[in-house]
Parts: sequence; structure tokens; C-alpha cells
Amino acid sequence: MKQIYSTLLLLVLLIFPSLLFATEPESVDRVPAIRGVVYDETDTPLASVTVQIEGTTIGTTTNSEGRFILRNLARKVYKINVSFVGYVTQTRTVDLTSRSVAQLSFTLLPDDNLLSTVEVFGERYKQPKKLDAITRMPLRPSEQIQSISVISEKSITEQGALTVTDVARNVPGVTLFGSYGGVRESMSIRGYRGVPILKNGVRIDSDFRTGSALSEMQGVESIQVIKGSAAVTQGIGNDLGSAGGVINVVTKTPKFTNEGEVSLRAGSWGLFRPTFDVQSVLDKNQTIAFRMNGAFERSDNYRPVIHSNRVYINPSLEWRPDDKTSVTIEMDYLNDNRTPYTSSVNLSKDTEENLYDMPHNKFLGFKNDNVNNKTLTYAARITRQLTDNISVRAAYFGSSYKVDNTSTSVKTVVNKEYNMRRRTISRSLRDDRNSTFQLDFIGRDIFTGPVKHTFQLGFDYKNTDLSITNYTPVNIDTINVLAPSISNVLPVAVKFVPETPVESNSSSYGIMAQEVMTFNKYIKAILGLRYSYISSQDGTSAGPTTGDAWNPMLGIMLTPIKNINLFGSYTTTTSLLHAARRMENGDEIGPSKTRQFEVGIKSDWLNNRLRFNLTYFDILTKNLSYSTYHPGTTQPTGYFDKAGSLKRKGIETELSGSILENLQVMMGYAYLDAKYENSPAFKNGSAPMNTPKHTANGWIQYRFDKGVLKRLSAGIGVYFVGKRPVNDFAIKPDGHGSMTNEKPFDMPGYTTINAQLAYSIHKFTARVYLNNLFDALGYNSYYRGGYINQIDPRNFSAVISYHF
Repeated sequence: MKQIYSTLLLLVLLIFPSLLFATEPESVDRVPAIRGVVYDETDTPLASVTVQIEGTTIGTTTNSEGRFILRNLARKVYKINVSFVGYVTQTRTVDLTSRSVAQLSFTLLPDDNLLSTVEVFGERYKQPKKLDAITRMPLRPSEQIQSISVISEKSITEQGALTVTDVARNVPGVTLFGSYGGVRESMSIRGYRGVPILKNGVRIDSDFRTGSALSEMQGVESIQVIKGSAAVTQGIGNDLGSAGGVINVVTKTPKFTNEGEVSLRAGSWGLFRPTFDVQSVLDKNQTIAFRMNGAFERSDNYRPVIHSNRVYINPSLEWRPDDKTSVTIEMDYLNDNRTPYTSSVNLSKDTEENLYDMPHNKFLGFKNDNVNNKTLTYAARITRQLTDNISVRAAYFGSSYKVDNTSTSVKTVVNKEYNMRRRTISRSLRDDRNSTFQLDFIGRDIFTGPVKHTFQLGFDYKNTDLSITNYTPVNIDTINVLAPSISNVLPVAVKFVPETPVESNSSSYGIMAQEVMTFNKYIKAILGLRYSYISSQDGTSAGPTTGDAWNPMLGIMLTPIKNINLFGSYTTTTSLLHAARRMENGDEIGPSKTRQFEVGIKSDWLNNRLRFNLTYFDILTKNLSYSTYHPGTTQPTGYFDKAGSLKRKGIETELSGSILENLQVMMGYAYLDAKYENSPAFKNGSAPMNTPKHTANGWIQYRFDKGVLKRLSAGIGVYFVGKRPVNDFAIKPDGHGSMTNEKPFDMPGYTTINAQLAYSIHKFTARVYLNNLFDALGYNSYYRGGYINQIDPRNFSAVISYHF
């Protein structure tokens, strides 16, 4: 407890100068003034809104909290015009003849004639919804020191994206690590496998490998990606991919409008997908609004036996009791069934690439194979504006993730004949429950002399309860994968025998402070510090394992001209996952620490409708560990040793937005050099598994706005993933049966090209999606786990939607 108090004191002292000398401009108005706040239709404060007294040159713009003040006015009647690009201008009459201060609140509605202001990254001048759940600061991406990319609902719809992978490939440096038989989405950022995928800021899958659960895109408002260390807000990085970043899936909430949309999509392999999205304001004072999203989907596959179906629902409610308070309650539920599968095997030893291009009429598993995912997330958030510059935010997030997995493996090679494979069927159950509480105290645009401060003092608490039940695998038969036909019917009845359930619990808390100090229009300094504590226990441990960590964030941002920001930052991530492991001499392995340097450019052009970012990063992870084995055997000793370091450096460049009002682009390229250093367990200079040196993405969308083609739009996307090693180059046994002292083969790179056409008339829109237009062959894999999955061959779908 003493340690907690000491931590609180230190973090308060970090912010104390901002509070001690904080001064708002004139807290008492000696002459008449007009104060106010401007929101958009979703109750999000709008920054940079023009507020003008009609017929005069008196005016101002709103700050980042959407607030404004007009001072030194006369005692008379004024007309106030509030305007912002993409929104309908509002005018209000204010009488100051009998009072000194008028308090106003505006809610601007979108101008339907200016829909182009919604860009591929979202709306131009606003912080993306729920970004503060992962950054904890009221800043737009261009104002953050971290590398942040946002893909909006607009882009998700235009591309017809159905998975996180479909969306995230538009972000340079983000790739699919593996789909684990097509039933999960494990993503990589900067060569870190299994980065945490959050839903509205809370994790769903607590597995440190984070082969994350599937998500339904019908309820998604945006996909937000932080690349690189996010330890100041995310805490201890015990996941394999924690130091690589996070992906946040943001669900839809009410926009305080009365509207809706229904759609029907159909396509290749029996795809049938109806969806709906309805929202309404529930009272005449516009203080309560409700929204409901839903989807049903069923589909077969280009291979026999494989099929999927799902049901999804996403209700949400928002209440605004006054102009300073908002309360949001939401839920998100998905019940998904699908057949797990393997698309290929390698017909040579692991040093040689000899992937079997398996005919589409083959399936290597059984008809009994099925994975059922039931995912539930729920959240309650409240924000309260205490003053013009001070606010408080509290949020509770929860999730339940239940998996029943029955699947077939063909990993085992029989008698060194690589076409002969033993089929084994297995079953496992997973019950994963997670919760997060966040509390933030936020100050915005507070001055100490000429220095402007925006700061956050926060606390969070996270808890995970996990139960896993494995069943003893059953050997079924041996098959020749090259045979013309393979039976998919179990030859015998299978009765699984459950093993002892493994239960574990983990809880952690964090106390953090962040501050952005603006010295003038050219220089900003960014400071952050977090203290984290974690306690975890499973059924086999004598007691809880505990640990703590301090993680700083330091940065500077220079703005030589208004639309260009040059930045540099230093951050760290601490992993305690293996810290308590013992070496043969009795010492603990200790924490693994990652330090990251970033420098780059963030810029916006053409009235903030086009953004260009360039980032160089240098990341070093130290104190890796590995299991030791008795000499000449694969029998573990029960001890561990240090495995050296893993260094990553690279470049990411990104262009997104509108080049013309009717021409939108998302383009990116990433180069990554990742290699082990000073390692007794891995070949020095070798790259970690599934780490491509080169990735690239490009999407162009053109909307015809004149002539006979008016209302028609067309888009084309190109995505490249370079070659990458299928496994780590191990020189010691790794516990996965991998070969040692031999270089694994590289999975070949591939390029896919997609296209889209859309036509709108009145309230109807029809779209056609053409995916993998040139039928490229490519694979994702978790090779040492026995998963090689082919990307979908050429396919198409069409959707018709009605907006009301």
C-alpha cells in the first residue's frame, strides 16, 4: 500500500506545475461576454469552428474541447453565426442588454451536400470516436506523438471489408500473422506477432499469443491502429505483440439522427448477408438516442465441407442530460460457427519450399470439424465537463469470449514421406472473461504564463479470468494428401476424454500521467509516465506471481509551418511474462524490456483533406528467454536461460485522404529489418517468423460527379506482402519440434488486386466487389503449429442498400 501512495504522489507531482500555476483567461468577466460550446451530431466537441458576430469583424474559433468565448462586448443584442466546413451553419440571437454573460450550446449537423468532408480516415477536424479509450488524451492523431492510423466506416463500406484483416491491410506495416485455420485473426505490426486487438479499448482474448477473435464489420465505426509502444496507456506488455502496438475495433453508437439503412449482400460460394442499422432520437429535447446494428451471414467455400454462419447484434444508447455531460451504454454480441481448415502442406523438409497447390475439390479434415465463437462486449462511459478547460471521464468495459473448437490436424509426417500425413482430431474449450475500468482527469488549454498545457492524470484496473479445458487428441488415420479423393467422414465414433481444466486469473492496475506543453506555435514537448502492477495466479502455482514496472514516454514536436509537424519520441514497454522463470543457477530471468525511438513527419494538405506521414523507428527488445534441454535430447530441464535481443528498425510512409474532392487515396509502404542479436538460442542476424521486409498497399476511389456517369464510383486496391520466414531460425530446441541449425524456407510473397463499382440513385446504392481479380496464390501460416491457409481465390459479391 505504501508503494501505491508513493506512486500516486510522484505522478501528481508530474502534473502539479500545470495545476499550481494554471490560469484561465479572466475567470470573472468585467464586461459582457458570450461563452459557448459546439458539438457535432455525435456529441463530440468540434475544434476550429468559426464563431462570428454577424455584421462585424469580431470572432474567434473553438478550442479542442469545442469551447469559445467572445469578450469585451457592449450591452446590446447580437446575432452569432457558427460555421464549420461540412456542417450546416447555425445562427442564434443573444441579448446582453440585461446580463453580463451568455452561455450557449450548439449542435452542428452535417451538410448532406458536403459529404466529401468525410475522408478515408474519418472527419477532417475531429478526434476519431473512442480514440481516447487507447490514447487517454483529447487529441487528434496528428497532434499525438504516437504513430496512429485510422480507417473510417466510409472506407470499410467502399471496400466491402468483412474482417479486421481486410481493413488493417490499408495501414502500412500491418499484416496478418496467421488465421489458425481461418477461425482467428492474429495480426502483426512491425514484425511483432499477435498484437492485442481491442474492442472499444478492452481486450477480448487474454492469450499472450493473441491469436485474436473474429470481429463483425457491420457494427464497426472505425479501425484505429497505434504502431509501436503504447505502454503508457496499455500497461505491462505481456503479450508477444504488445511492443508492436494495438488495434482498436470501434463500434457504432448513436449520432442523434433519425435514420436507418438495410442491405443485402450475395456472392461467391453461397454468400448471403442481410444487415440493418437503425437509429433514432427518443425525446423531443434530443437528450436520448438509441442505435441498433445487426447482421446475419452464411457462406460455403471454394472447398467442399467448409461453411460458416454467424449472427450479430450491436445495440447502444446515449444520454445527454445537459450540455456538459454524456453517458453512453453499449453492447456487442457475435455468435459465429465456421469450419477450420488447412489449405496446403509442405512436401519437403522445412528448409525447402515445396508447397502443395491443393485442388479446390479437396478438404483434409472431417465434417465434424467446427469452431464456435461466442463473443460479448459491453461498456458504459460517462464524460463530464467541469469547467471550460477541465473534464473527467470514467469508463467500464467488459467482455466474454467462449470458444468450442473441434478440429483436425495433419501436421505429423509419417515415415519421412511428406505426402503421408497422420490425421488427428482434437477438441478444446475456452472461457475468457476480461474487464477494464478507466478514470481520467483531463485539462485542456491551460496556461502557465505563455506555455499552454494539455494533460491527463489517469487510473485503470484490468482483470482476466480464464478457463481452458483440453480433450485428449484422437489419432484417426493416415492419408496421402496427393490422393485423388480424401474421405471427410470419421471412420469411427470418437469419444473425447477431458483433461483437467486449467484456470488462471490476472489483475493489474496502472497510474499514469501525460502532458503536452505548447511553448509557442513552433514547439511542443510531450511527457508521459506510467506505473503498472500485476498479479497473476493459476491452479498449479503456490501463490500469486507479482511484478511492477515504470514506463516513460518523451517526445518533441516541431511545427516549422502550419501544416507540417516534425516529431521525435522515446518510449518503453516492459514484459513480465517470463520474468519469474528460473535459470539453472537459481536466478530469475527478469523483465524483458523494449525501448523504441521514432522520428518522422506528420502533415496535412489541401485544407486537411489529405494527410502524409513518414516514420523511422528503431526498436530493441532485450532479455529474451528460452527453455533449456538436456544435451542431445528434446527433454526440457525445467530451467530457462537468456536468449539475447531482437532488434527492429524500419520506415513507414502513408498517404491518405482526398487529392481531389472526388478522388480519394490510401497508399502506404513499409520496410522492416528485424533480426536476433547476441542470441544463444536463435541464429544471429535471422528474422523472426512471418516477418516480411517489404509490404505495400494502395487504394484509389474515384466518384464521377458530372455527365452521364454522375453518381457512379469506382475503386481499385493493390496489396503486396513480401516473402517471410515460416519459422524462427533456431539453434537450440524450441519445444515446438522445430529443426535446429537449419534455415527455414521463406513463404513466397504475393500481390492481390481488388476492384469495386458503386452507383447511387435516390435512397438506393448498389455495389459490386471483385476480390483477388487476377486470382493470385498466396498463403498465411503458423507453420510450426500446422496451419497453412490460402488467401481466397478470385471471388465477387454484390450488395444493394436502402437508406431511410
